[in-house]
Amino acid sequence: MRLSTLRAILKRARNVFRKDPDRFLKRTRGVIHVGANIGQERDLYQRHGLRVIWIEPIPEVFHTLAGNLRDYPLQKALQCLITDQDDAEYAFHISSNTGASSSILDLKLHKDIWPEITYDRTMTLRSTTLASLIEREQIDTSLYDALVMDTQGSELLVLRGAVPVLRTFRFIKTEVADFESYAGCCQLKDIEAFLALRGFREVSRHKFAQRAQGGGYYDVVYQRQP
Repeated sequence: MRLSTLRAILKRARNVFRKDPDRFLKRTRGVIHVGANIGQERDLYQRHGLRVIWIEPIPEVFHTLAGNLRDYPLQKALQCLITDQDDAEYAFHISSNTGASSSILDLKLHKDIWPEITYDRTMTLRSTTLASLIEREQIDTSLYDALVMDTQGSELLVLRGAVPVLRTFRFIKTEVADFESYAGCCQLKDIEAFLALRGFREVSRHKFAQRAQGGGYYDVVYQRQP
């Protein structure tokens, strides 16, 4: 096969991947989803026949999540706040949109896209790292080769606490902004730099929200390189 033809095939494959940020699910065995909320993607995961571990920190949201998973035998939920520290205490802010934008960080430029979202209250939660949770729950990492994160600005903390097990994941998908949506939050460039040093390369990027003043929100998928 000519080199030019091979490049064209690879370019077409990348374009298809970029148009469908969840295409990677066809190539995975299972998902650990940190920042579950009520498990909105449960039907998507079930269509792919995937095992899923959902992780959600807010007690009442976790209760709803657990109920939503009753008819999904391959999916289970764990109630936990994941950061880069074990047994650390955090002020966790509960958002007005059924907890979907809740975070350990204060809202900042998030309001430029979603001005209607506020924090209703704050509760104290204790954290664990993903590596410690996997060990404690005796999770067989060979069954879960994709990590999905949606933790409203603290995704880099999740990754730092997952370093001992990061090489067990083939794919990492994260929601991330390229501006300071939450005060002191990680941004796209931070995630890129961290994962590049650990052998992960971006294979998909989908913008789903745009800030009028510049910047946006993305779903980005990274794949571990051989």
